[in-house]
Amino acid sequence: MIDPHVHCRDWNQSYKETIKHALHVAERAGLSGIFDMPNTDPAIISRELVEKRLNDAKKCNSKVFYGLYIGITADKNQIREAVETWREYFPKSDSKVGVIGLKMFAGKSVGNLGIIKEDEQRLVYKTLAEQKYPGVLAVHCEKESLMRPELFNPENPRTWSFARPPESEYESVNDQIKFDEESGFEGNLHICHVSCPESFEMIREARKKINITCGVTPHHCSISYKMIPESGKGLTFKVNPPLRDTGRTNKLYSLLGAGAIDLIETDHAPHTLKEKLEEPYMSGFPGLHNYPNFIKHLENIAGFSHEQIENLTHKNIESIFNIKIPIFARKPNLGLHKEYEFNVYKRIKA
Repeated sequence: MIDPHVHCRDWNQSYKETIKHALHVAERAGLSGIFDMPNTDPAIISRELVEKRLNDAKKCNSKVFYGLYIGITADKNQIREAVETWREYFPKSDSKVGVIGLKMFAGKSVGNLGIIKEDEQRLVYKTLAEQKYPGVLAVHCEKESLMRPELFNPENPRTWSFARPPESEYESVNDQIKFDEESGFEGNLHICHVSCPESFEMIREARKKINITCGVTPHHCSISYKMIPESGKGLTFKVNPPLRDTGRTNKLYSLLGAGAIDLIETDHAPHTLKEKLEEPYMSGFPGLHNYPNFIKHLENIAGFSHEQIENLTHKNIESIFNIKIPIFARKPNLGLHKEYEFNVYKRIKA
């Protein structure tokens, strides 16, 4: 298995998570690789920070492959440097670390990499097309103009789902498809953590014209916002994009079973309990430790075939990113989630 969406927090946020610890958890979970996101502090947007990050990963000497996304801004020179850096550090066949793609936040999430304006998002696609970038552009899709932050009430955490409504996601997905087509972008547009079936319907139609893929998280296809406690503790379920209503959650689960979604990604994003339950009420929660349990559920309860699991967790990811990652043959620790949660919450309370 590969988890193509993990947030390690090294450097100024190492107290939340580290590459070394994430790789250790991944190894015990039976994973062959993880792909790390760039919305760190500082954000990974330069060759210098990419090199530093890859060196940090090499020092871990892990059996698990470490892939890195470079963050994209609205600066043409930065985008060009990112493409050059990707070409230089794209992993060779025997590499255990490397740059696997670029990441754009089409809306504010966690960190400072949000590209809000549509003309700036267009610029990204146009510049990548000019650079003939053939790789993956992974996009977090939430449209700022359709968000309603005034609806969020921390005393009722379910309101986060209304503050960032479904249309903010699927209209952003629609924008990315349009900008991709207009620019002649040659690479693969990957829509991260789809939370709405409406987004998928747009993606399915777009497949006829452009290279586009999508992923889903275990939480978006198994937990609805109605399952969140209507109290402060429910803030631990606050994520971007938010959890959706039961109908949308069930539909995503069905789409996953029907083979319509390309890959599973955990969006492993640890914060301290204080950051979750008090201002700034951070979005994101750990998921890496629970990956093997979700896969076991798909196999034993949902009846997914071995081939389906292999495609969703390994083969499709290798195909999308044009990369080969050897399978790491270790039996997953199905009790890891209990041990991880105990240790993490003991640590972050302190």
